[in-house]
Amino acid sequence: MRIVKLTQETKTSLLKDLLKRSPDDYGTYEDTVKEIVANVHKNGDAALFSYTEKFDHAHVDASNVKVTDAEIEEAYKEISPELLTVIRKAIKNIEEFHSLQKKNSWITTKENGIVLGQRVTPIESAGVYVPGGKAAYPSTVLMNVIPAHVAGVKNIIMTTPCNAEGKVYPMTLVAAKEAGVTAIYKAGGAQAIAALAYGTESIPKVDKIVGPGNIFVAIAKRLVYGHVSIDSIAGPSEVLVLADETASAKCVAADLLSQAEHDELACATLVTTSEKLAEEVSEWVDKFVAVLPRADIMQKSLDNFGNIFVADNMADAIDAANDIAPEHMEIVTANPFETMTKIKNAGAMFLGTYSSEPLGDYFAGPNHVLPTNGTARFFSPLGVDDFIKRSSIISYSEEALREVHKDIELFAESEHLTAHANAIRVRFEDEQ
Repeated sequence: MRIVKLTQETKTSLLKDLLKRSPDDYGTYEDTVKEIVANVHKNGDAALFSYTEKFDHAHVDASNVKVTDAEIEEAYKEISPELLTVIRKAIKNIEEFHSLQKKNSWITTKENGIVLGQRVTPIESAGVYVPGGKAAYPSTVLMNVIPAHVAGVKNIIMTTPCNAEGKVYPMTLVAAKEAGVTAIYKAGGAQAIAALAYGTESIPKVDKIVGPGNIFVAIAKRLVYGHVSIDSIAGPSEVLVLADETASAKCVAADLLSQAEHDELACATLVTTSEKLAEEVSEWVDKFVAVLPRADIMQKSLDNFGNIFVADNMADAIDAANDIAPEHMEIVTANPFETMTKIKNAGAMFLGTYSSEPLGDYFAGPNHVLPTNGTARFFSPLGVDDFIKRSSIISYSEEALREVHKDIELFAESEHLTAHANAIRVRFEDEQ
């Protein structure tokens, strides 16, 4: 890996490089996705099934687009009991963590008859998109479905591509059943997002769409936003390790590669105060790449977006980490909890040698759907809040409104909204 002295110039250069990974650069594909979304909106199932035939090479129609109980039962037979046990352990951890995020409705009252409050209610239906092109993603199922389930969403609809034989990965089906999905449909790509957003004869319309996907899925989510809610437009994965001389070079190198193997656009960054650690990590990275199966992907990721920065002191290292605002941040310092208190921007923080990033991907409980590409400066991980709505409650007694009605009328008239003022004034005309 490249070892670079951390300066304002090198940090600025890194931030510019990271922006090149932004999912906002859709260009060539947008017109294609617009056509797909519009076609599904207009023609429903007919368009959806046609695109499934074209892109997934699968014959799907109204009779088999919905995954049956028999297919789910068959999926259980195809996975090992050991894996099922692990999935159930992960579900328990994820449910326990997200249960702590739940918010309650509240009411406050005053003696003169004012009642104010907030009512929290779940959205009625959520659509979860799960990729299925080259691999199975049961962890994605759990992380997107369980917060909705904990929030109290009544209908959780999942779409995922099938193979040419019309089958869905067994692990995906089992994870969906265990997590509490209401119904599963064999649909992928932009056409699935459009189906969830607008509804077809077979797939019901939802209120919010969550879940990752390729560039076509990302564009489709952006296009339907406003008609439905979405979680985010996620970019390639990234990890930043903030370390001092106490860190294990071997472990840090392994953790950097755990993200580099995701994608050629994935970003793995080490910011450290130790030149010795920097050199040792670079050596361990080379050793691991030489023996790990996804070496080509990892090497391209490292060549494009892999960096080791050596800072003069921990304060400068922390400033750089906050400016980068990474999706995943590992803090491997002598006192990681103290260091953590100085971090303002990170999607998820992993503290100490034994809190490796994959722990969060699969098992610990916090959500692995995180803000990418610097958006941790203003976005948060997916959670229960993404599946609830807040309604304000306002009730004034006659006495309470009488005390302030002239103030409200003056405010409204200052904005030349005389009907607003009149709506308050008519209630007290007989007293004037």
